[in-house]
Formats: sequence, C-alpha cells, structure tokens
Amino acid sequence: MANTYICFLNLIFALLLSDSLLYEVALGLLPGVGDLLTRQLISYCGSAKAVFTTPKGKLLKIPGIGPLFVQNFNPTPALQQAEATLKLADQQQVQLLFYTHPQYPARLKQMADAPCLLFYKGSADLNHPKIISIVGTRQATDYGRRITEKIVSDLKKHHPVIVSGLAYGIDIFAHRAAVAEGLPTLGIMASGIDIIYPATHRKTAEKMLENGGLITENTFGTKPDAPRFPARNRIIAGLGDCTIIVEAAIKGGALITADIAHSYNKDVMAVPGPIDGKVSEGCNHLIKSNKAAIYTELRDLEELLNWDNALAAPVSKPSKAPLYNSAEFEPEEWQIIQLLLSSKEELMDNIAWKVQVPVSRLASVLLTLEFKGVVKSLPGKKFALV
Repeated sequence: MANTYICFLNLIFALLLSDSLLYEVALGLLPGVGDLLTRQLISYCGSAKAVFTTPKGKLLKIPGIGPLFVQNFNPTPALQQAEATLKLADQQQVQLLFYTHPQYPARLKQMADAPCLLFYKGSADLNHPKIISIVGTRQATDYGRRITEKIVSDLKKHHPVIVSGLAYGIDIFAHRAAVAEGLPTLGIMASGIDIIYPATHRKTAEKMLENGGLITENTFGTKPDAPRFPARNRIIAGLGDCTIIVEAAIKGGALITADIAHSYNKDVMAVPGPIDGKVSEGCNHLIKSNKAAIYTELRDLEELLNWDNALAAPVSKPSKAPLYNSAEFEPEEWQIIQLLLSSKEELMDNIAWKVQVPVSRLASVLLTLEFKGVVKSLPGKKFALV
C-alpha cells in the first residue's frame, strides 16, 4: 500500500514537472521574448505558467513589456509548438533543461546572457567540479593536433569534462582525444540537437553520447546558420573553468571565444606557436597582449586554477563556526544568504531569478533581512551581506 502511494506521488510530481516545462518552453517561443525578457517575466510573475495567466494590466507594469507585446499576446501557438517540442524530446531522449532545473549548468547561470533553455543529450555531469574548454582553428596543423592530444592526455589525472564545438580542426581533435582517454566530453552545437554539423563528425558525436553529450540552445530542426556560431561560443566560454586556445588565426571564432571568456571573468590560456605561422598569430597575440596566460605544460593550468593544491594531501584546519544559522531564517531568507555568501553582491533582479522568488515578494524578504542586520542595500539596486 505504501509503495503504491509513493508511486502515485511520483506520478503526480512528474506530471507537475511536465506541465511546468510546457510553459517554460512556450515562454521562449512567444514573439519578442528572448532570454533576458524570459528571466524578467519569471522574476515578476513567479513562474513560466504564471506569465500566461497574469492579467494584461499587470504585465504592462513589468519593465521591458510594452503595449504592443500585451496587445499581440496570444499564447496558443506557442503552447502548441512547445507541446510538439516536448514530444520530439521524449522520442529522441533529449533533456530540456530550463535555467531553474537542478541539472542546468550552474556556471552558465552566472552569465547575464545565458540561454534559458538547453537541449541536452548525453550522460555527462553538467556541474562537474572541473570543466575545461579547448578550441582553435578549423585549419589546424599537425602541431595543433599533437598538442591538443597531449593536453587532453595530461589532463586525464584530473578527470575533467572537455568542452568544445564539434567543428573541424582543434575542436574535433579535442573531442576525439577525450573519447580515446575515456574522459567525458561535451559538444556545443550551433544547430538543433538532431542536426550534427559537420555531418562527417556524426560517428564521433555518437561515441561522445556514451560518456559525454551534446548541448544546444536551438530547437529541433535548426540549421547551423553563421550567426549561431558566435552565440554557441558563449556557451563554450561560460561552461569552462578555463578556455585553452591551441591554434588560432588573428581573426576567427577562437578569438571571439577568448573575448567572451574574458567578459565572463573566466581564465584563458593560449598555446604559443611558430612566429611565422598564420594559425599561431592569434595565440601569440593573446599571450603578447596579456589576454591569455601561456600554456606550455599541464603545470601552467594547475597553477592558474589552483589545481596543484587540490592534488596535494589535504591539510587539516580547525573548523570554523558558520556565520549564520539556517534555523534562524525562513527558507527564502536562507536561500538569499547562501547566494550572497558565494557571489558577494547581486543585483535585485539577479537574486530574484537565481533563488526563484518573485520581485514583488523579494523586496519584502530583503527588507526583513536588512532589519535583522544581515543584508545591506548598495547603489544600483544591489545587495550584499553586512
């Protein structure tokens, strides 16, 4: 009897999740609603489903929502398309990860322009403790291939996830080296998850699914149009703890990825190459202009990311009493405290979507924490711990 009851509860929970996901997918399909506005709407309405049931008068009060959006607000086509997307995902064993999903990569949540919805197929842990992105030119040399394979081979003792873009050249060398070494590897795609591009890499992509995976922000059937590649690069840069550029021309996608990583305050490394090599100009320039740390051996990466200390024997330290006692706070208050402990300070809107508390409710919670002497307000609608 007890087992039957538990199964019934699990079924109800699964149905509720499916219902929520339908509205989460549909939200991004509404005309004029991109990633930033999606988070804004959920911050004010509380959930994706609530957006569809909020009166038009209240929608107009949300920053970024104008009369034209409200006038043309017709949820039916978006919900129908979302339902079709969910069916395809189920048929093709693809996970749809909305940014509030526990499996959504936490590293991407720190990006202001992070995709709200990811299409993911595979078995890798998207929140693995160590993730390294490796990218480079499509016109890779034998030197680039050898160095890429050596980097991945040397990384094996750390067992990181290797991220790249599934493209010709350095990208596919990195994926294949990871597969050969038994390391999980993620391919970030500029197409729909059902369109492997280039098609010649299909066999490698299929092998990657066994101990890694494929990720895209694009829905089924999306072709890899040129503008989608720079957008894809921001996911590569955002996922990695460090982005390593192996070979790159002075202009190209690899340097775009490096610039994006810089904008996210992520570490970038570059492998030096021959001074007369066209595909080494980009890497040499990054090193020369101090936009990338030089990579000559694994030790360089270990020191940059402090992985060398992680390999050393742990040093016992006297335990410190926690700064705050969770029992003294309401669940919403404690979520905010934990967030500010890790990020030091946050914009009010960022707090709302990261802890999933509507802005209308959040103002009251933050005020309570201020009265308790835990939180202080900063200029620009930012908040930090006292």
